[in-house]
Formats: sequence, structure tokens, C-alpha cells
Amino acid sequence: MYTIPGHHHISMITKNASQNNHFYKEVLGLRRVKMTVNQDSPSMYHLFYGDRTGSAGTELSFFEIPVVGSTHRGTNAITRIGLLVPSEASLTYWKARFEEFGVQHGDIISYANRPALHFEDAEGLRMVLLVSNGEKVAHWETWEKSTVPEEHQIQGMGSVEMTVRRIDKLANTLTEMFGYTEVSRTEEEAIFQSVQGEVFGEIVVKFLDGPSEKPGRGSIHHLAIRVKDEKELAYWDGKVRERGFQSSGIVDRFYFKSLYFRESNGILFEIATDGPGFTIDGDIETLGEKLDLPPFLEERRKEIEEKLQPIEEE
Repeated sequence: MYTIPGHHHISMITKNASQNNHFYKEVLGLRRVKMTVNQDSPSMYHLFYGDRTGSAGTELSFFEIPVVGSTHRGTNAITRIGLLVPSEASLTYWKARFEEFGVQHGDIISYANRPALHFEDAEGLRMVLLVSNGEKVAHWETWEKSTVPEEHQIQGMGSVEMTVRRIDKLANTLTEMFGYTEVSRTEEEAIFQSVQGEVFGEIVVKFLDGPSEKPGRGSIHHLAIRVKDEKELAYWDGKVRERGFQSSGIVDRFYFKSLYFRESNGILFEIATDGPGFTIDGDIETLGEKLDLPPFLEERRKEIEEKLQPIEEE
């Protein structure tokens, strides 16, 4: 039986690619590992940030939609992204850094049983830095050109928060279909781990009744979870369909293969393969520096580039 080894990437909506690029590269110190386009709508950027190579489990991805409106927060949505940092001293470093750059943030408190620092980007995307206690995504590599010292660099994705009306429905999908372990439960919150005892596959589920979130800039579009290869992906495609969910079927994204489905609360999940990865069409030293297109879009490069606003670099 196959298991889920953790998060693969998480995808959000931004209104402004240049502003987004500045925050995630210059303030958070992540590497932009791929500058490409939304394959289903190639007139919009799709930007990926992560570690040195954009390893599975480190990737934050953004679709630029210049006409997008505000997010109206509500339930049945992915509502917060946990990012791992090495130590409590790192939280102190980041708190001072956020103050220096004028980033909205809270105090150092506890979240999902770890020391934590909540913050938001300029579009209201909610994130939290979590102390990793030595846990990090298996293939994480430091990026030597980061604006952040290695001892405080973000080490990948930790707890991902989902807010739903029906915790039990999501709990059943995570535990019965994917084999996650439920590690804690109250009336208001439940925590699940794809690898017991490890934070890089953790999902925090919170209960909230009321209207569903209306997505906009700073909202989270979907969470992708990891599988090894296409054989495992085909296995999970069968499991998704057996459970009565509508699967997209396997989609070739060139950098990985994936499938999509919505669970009973409407949360969109992607299941994505670890490879081939972002170096399939780029050199490690220059990843993310130019516009990369998958082969099926290459013949449209001129048309695509004419529609994209150049991203302002520092």
C-alpha cells in the first residue's frame, strides 16, 4: 500500500507578480525556482519559490491575476500556510526582520504545539513560521544567494491549515483514503499527519460555520500532496474515484504529473509526483531567471511573452 510522504507544493493567487516577487525573494529569502505560465491560461504568470532546486515540499506557487478582487474570508477554504525555520532564535530574527520591512506580524506564541510567529504578506495571505525542531523536508537544500542567513532560512512547508464546516468529512478523507494519522482532536480543531510525528505533512483542520470563503488576492487555491511517481499517482487516481470524488485524471505538467479533486467540503487537493522537477529544462545555477515554457507551449512563446508584464527585479 502506498503512503503520502508529505506536502508537495501549495498554490495561491496574487494580483501583482512584481510585488509578489519582491516579498518572497527579498523579504522571505526564498529562491524563485521557476518563472512560467499557468498552463491552462498561459496569459498569466505562474511563479514558484522554494529552496535551491525547488524540492517537493518547499514550493510556494502563485498565479498572477491582475484583475482579481479581494478575498472575503470564510469557511471551507485553506486558510494558513506553515513554514519551517530552524530554531526559536530564528523566530526572534524573523520578528525583527518583519519589523524592518514593515510586514504585518504577531508575537511569538504557540501554534499546532510549536513556537510560532504569525504574519501576512501585503495581499493578506496568512502564514506562520514554525520551529522545525530539526525536522525538515528530506531534499531541502540551502540557497547560498538568499537574503537570509543559512541558520534562519525557511526550510520548507510545515502545518497547512484548513477551515471547514464538516471536520469529520475531511477527517475521513485524510485518514481512510490517504492513511493520515489523527494526532489530536477537540470540538474546534483536529490535527493530522501523513508521516506520524513529522510536521512536513501536517494538516490542521479548524471548524467554522458560516459562509464559504470567496477567493481573491492572497487566497490559497489548492494544496498539492506528494507521491513518488506516475505508478503511485495512478493508484491514487483509482482511490479518489472509488471514494466517489470526481478526479481530473492524470495531467502532465511537464515538471511533475498530477491529478486534482475536491473533497466533501470543497477543498481542492492536487496529488503530484516528485519528479522530474524544475531542472528538466533549466540549469541549477540559473533556475527561475528566465521564462520557461513546457514544450507544448513553446511554439506560442512570442505571443505569450507579449501578453506578460515584465517582472521588476531588485
